[in-house]
Amino acid sequence: MHMLSILLLPLLIIISYSQPILTTTNVLTQGSSLVVKKGDHLVSPNRLFTAGFHQIGQNAYLFAIWFTELTSDGSRTLVWMANRDLPINGKRSEIFLSKTGNLVLSDAGQQIWASNTKSTSPLQLQLLDSGNLVLNQVKVQTQSYIWQSFNFPTNTLLPNQPFTKNTVLISSRSWTNYSSGFYKFYFDNDNVLSILFKNDVVTSVFWPKPWLIATEAGRSTFNNSRFAFLDSRGKFTSTDNYSFVTSDYGQIVPRRLTLDVDGDLRVYTLNQKKWSVSLQTTSLPCLIHGSCGLNSICTYSREIGRICTCAYGYKAKNRSDLSLGCEPTFNVTQNRENYGFIRYPNMEFYGFDSSYTPGISLETCKNTCLNDTNCKAVQYSFDPGMGVFKCYVKIMLFNGHSLDSVYTTYVKVPKSDVLAFYQKIIAKESELNCSSTIIEVERSYIEKTPNESIKFMLWFSIILGAIEVALFLVIYYTTKQLSSGETQSYVAVGSGFRRFTYDEIVKASRKFREEIGRGGSGIVYKGVLLDNRVVAIKQLNEATQGEAEFLAEIRTIERINHRNLIEMYGYCAEKKHRILVYEYMENGSLAEMLVANRLDWQKILAIAIGVAKGLAYLHEECLEWVLHCDVKPHNILLDLSYSPKVADFGLSKLFERSAVEGSSFSRIRGTRGYMAPEWMFNLPITSKVDVYSYGVVILEMITGKSPLQMQQSSGENSGRDQTLVEWVRDKIRDEGVEEVVDVETCGEYDTKSLKNVLKIALQCAEEDRDARPSMSQVVHMLLHPDFDD
Repeated sequence: MHMLSILLLPLLIIISYSQPILTTTNVLTQGSSLVVKKGDHLVSPNRLFTAGFHQIGQNAYLFAIWFTELTSDGSRTLVWMANRDLPINGKRSEIFLSKTGNLVLSDAGQQIWASNTKSTSPLQLQLLDSGNLVLNQVKVQTQSYIWQSFNFPTNTLLPNQPFTKNTVLISSRSWTNYSSGFYKFYFDNDNVLSILFKNDVVTSVFWPKPWLIATEAGRSTFNNSRFAFLDSRGKFTSTDNYSFVTSDYGQIVPRRLTLDVDGDLRVYTLNQKKWSVSLQTTSLPCLIHGSCGLNSICTYSREIGRICTCAYGYKAKNRSDLSLGCEPTFNVTQNRENYGFIRYPNMEFYGFDSSYTPGISLETCKNTCLNDTNCKAVQYSFDPGMGVFKCYVKIMLFNGHSLDSVYTTYVKVPKSDVLAFYQKIIAKESELNCSSTIIEVERSYIEKTPNESIKFMLWFSIILGAIEVALFLVIYYTTKQLSSGETQSYVAVGSGFRRFTYDEIVKASRKFREEIGRGGSGIVYKGVLLDNRVVAIKQLNEATQGEAEFLAEIRTIERINHRNLIEMYGYCAEKKHRILVYEYMENGSLAEMLVANRLDWQKILAIAIGVAKGLAYLHEECLEWVLHCDVKPHNILLDLSYSPKVADFGLSKLFERSAVEGSSFSRIRGTRGYMAPEWMFNLPITSKVDVYSYGVVILEMITGKSPLQMQQSSGENSGRDQTLVEWVRDKIRDEGVEEVVDVETCGEYDTKSLKNVLKIALQCAEEDRDARPSMSQVVHMLLHPDFDD
């Protein structure tokens, strides 16, 4: 026996070294780490949860928390991830609790994720029985943790985990890809729990139903504390009055609430190593936005599940991921004569209507689409309440489905695709197998006499004629009433802008509650549309001047499309109301950023280039020349990434290219301090007035000085206000370039780049308009500072 042990000893040593050495501990103390290679773990005292490194690829790991018990198929159920979008490798990677109290996840020495915490007291990292990973003080029994994973959920809530206004759930990209997906569960600005779909093309709330107001959806907007949680018995409650109980309510068993990859919010219960759904928010998967991607149609059956198919004339972008949608197989820039329509009965696509017109024929509806290059399809249906047919022009095919739809959709594709589509249908019908056996059926019948046939045809003709006359009268009077009516809910301006009713504007702006800006032409409010898009709502002054500016903006904006020009979603022209609805810019105006000193040199340079590109497009690339005439920081808006967009075309004027030099204005336009000398001396107005204003704006960004607040100059200029342009020229001549820079505004800057931008700005602000460059030349000089003209 002793001899056998000696013989087996080497074998046991080999086996032990062939298996990973797992280090399991209850806490991680300061100065210690969990290492990927060793497979180190933290385990909760009740052993229900484990925290450690989960392998997701050949050499890719996530630091995560999961249920300790494996499911019947041997897989782990992850409930939290630190680095879901940036996996680490298996070599020299660890999570480390530093002496200063910071929990750091590193990939071969490079920091990937951190808790960003500090403490002078001794800390420890501990996994609690609830599944909450916490940083707390050693030997201090308190619920006030320095950091806890419950405050930063990924796609899952555990029982009794608080869900607040500061937390969100983000779905995973797929069932095997844990990176951030397309769906977001959160409290919206109205304190209502919502689910949002967002990809590179579409942002859309679908739960609760976006066309319902909160009370209609059974929600309340009055409690702004925004708090929800799932208790240990299976009941979910929220401050917006949304609540539910699971099908197994009352049992205290392992549960989780997860926002799944398909956009459905489900509660799962663990029973005998299997997760079963005990509640789900959406029973019809095809109504979940983005379930099949753009240009596709969703069908569902209990036996097969959800099926995504491309609309005819389109093909899948990626056959392994149908959520990416479909793309056209044809050239979308063809002439209208080359297009036809494929009919999809009882088919509906959600939203994105560029126009809605009641009381028109199907042929007129189709022609509206053919005349619109952005139109992808039309939806046509009969409204029994109004007694008319309704036509919706679709500029995007999103969330196609046939669930209880009363619409017939006509998808616009090339005529060759239309022919091929119907040839396939005919071919399928001809493939039906018919038996060659002839079966005789004895049947007696009474032959009609000639007189009876003539009577039948006569009565049939009379009835048919009466129906045609009645239908003509109904359509005629309905169309006449609509054309003479003062307002319509949805009217296209020509390029797809939506016409809002005043009631819709009042609701979107919450009775014009939040003012975000004002100017000479009106006040701007923040609003939220039914599809949850945050917008800027500009209410123009009721004076004649305001109405003229409104019409000018509509005529101008419907012709332009550029990434550095503000996008308009629609307008309202009802009675005395003149309102514009724009995209909302998160960082407000450039004027606000200058006052708050929230810019640096890189942002200033990017803003200068972006504004120049936008103005160059207006001046030189539009179908007609467009002069802005009021370029200033207040009319330059910044999005979340500080990308600039030129706004407020209310003071603009259009010119045909051939008539620029002879242009004239009925009154001076613009803002004092930014206006070109041409306005003062009654000289012809050209695009160079915008170039001058642009130069002043650039100087204001660099110097931090407003041209409206310049102090009186000294010396020979004493007694009158010195302009910003004059001040910069004097400073550079007497003291050098560096003396004009506001370090607080610009921060660290590159001297060579600064000199180039200053040179361009001063050239733009020359008194002689002929000495100023065009905006396209400005763009070129900014992008190619070393280029020698």
